[in-house]
Amino acid sequence: MRDEDAAGGDDGGHGDETDHEGHREPSREAFSHDPLGHADVTGGMTVAELVDQYGHAGIGAESVHEAADVLAEMLADDDCTVFLSLAGAMVPTGMRRIVADLIRDGHVDALVTTGANLTHDAIEAIGGKHHHGETHQAGKSMREHDEQLRDEEVDRIYNVYLPQEHFAQFESHLREEVFPPLVDRDGAVSIAELCAELGRANADVNDRDDVAEGPGVAAAAYEHDVPVYCPAVQDSVLGLQAWMYSQTADLTLDALADMTPLTDQAFDADDAGCLLVGGGVPKNFTLQTMLVTPRAYNYAVQITMDPEATGGLSGATLEEARSWGKLEKDARNASVYGDATVYLPLLVAAARERIDG
Repeated sequence: MRDEDAAGGDDGGHGDETDHEGHREPSREAFSHDPLGHADVTGGMTVAELVDQYGHAGIGAESVHEAADVLAEMLADDDCTVFLSLAGAMVPTGMRRIVADLIRDGHVDALVTTGANLTHDAIEAIGGKHHHGETHQAGKSMREHDEQLRDEEVDRIYNVYLPQEHFAQFESHLREEVFPPLVDRDGAVSIAELCAELGRANADVNDRDDVAEGPGVAAAAYEHDVPVYCPAVQDSVLGLQAWMYSQTADLTLDALADMTPLTDQAFDADDAGCLLVGGGVPKNFTLQTMLVTPRAYNYAVQITMDPEATGGLSGATLEEARSWGKLEKDARNASVYGDATVYLPLLVAAARERIDG
């Protein structure tokens, strides 16, 4: 028997290795030498500097750092067509200006969102306001608190209040400013055309009435020729009012008309990226677009609170989307699990700082 056989022989490179001090250490295929650091946080540091420190840490901090990297690269790529998917109560909870500014600064090429976000966006554009609220009041059960709000005609979105008179103002806005121009067009109109008309009207009324808040998301999209797609518009006050108006006027919405311009936009893109805020219909509508093109997303960042184990699309990982062909095999992607009202401003601020720098 040869000496090397007695010592265990040639193991193909999977045996022990010797470190610089002569100690023998086991060879590890899955392990890589990448010591975790400790975040160094100081007063006065910028958001991008804070997110850089996240990169030294693990768990969620590392995910935020990676997501900021991917988002910055995606937004800085002049050849990348960026699709923004916006679900959840983003507008009524204070994220409206962030989204509008991304559109105005040329960082968004298509917006896919809910009718609810468009409804609340228009309410602010024409002078309504959302208010800080409570989930309950001292000495009352949650049910008693909401019953009182019902009697006082105030709607609650978790800890945000909206007086119902703002919905009445919004309904008048639709009937007087938004719907009539659509009736004058021949045949059915697409939902994207409805959204564009909403943006135009929001901007006009906002300027005419000198509203303190800006004209908002739909107006920014209209002014910068960014299409707004709302695949589940019926699931909102906007859709409900469109249906009611159609009962007495010649207004018909074509739910399939948006598919051609949306897929054309994806088909013509040199590179494509998506920022997915929340899940639901907007997320799937954005991702499935790539199924009818010869390409897939090169970049993808998602913010979600939904778990993947339920099998639902809202919590589905971007790795799962890769198996469907919605992401390129070599796509850069990252997921952040948490409250989008916390992480969207953080990621956008860090990405903007890196791009500006």
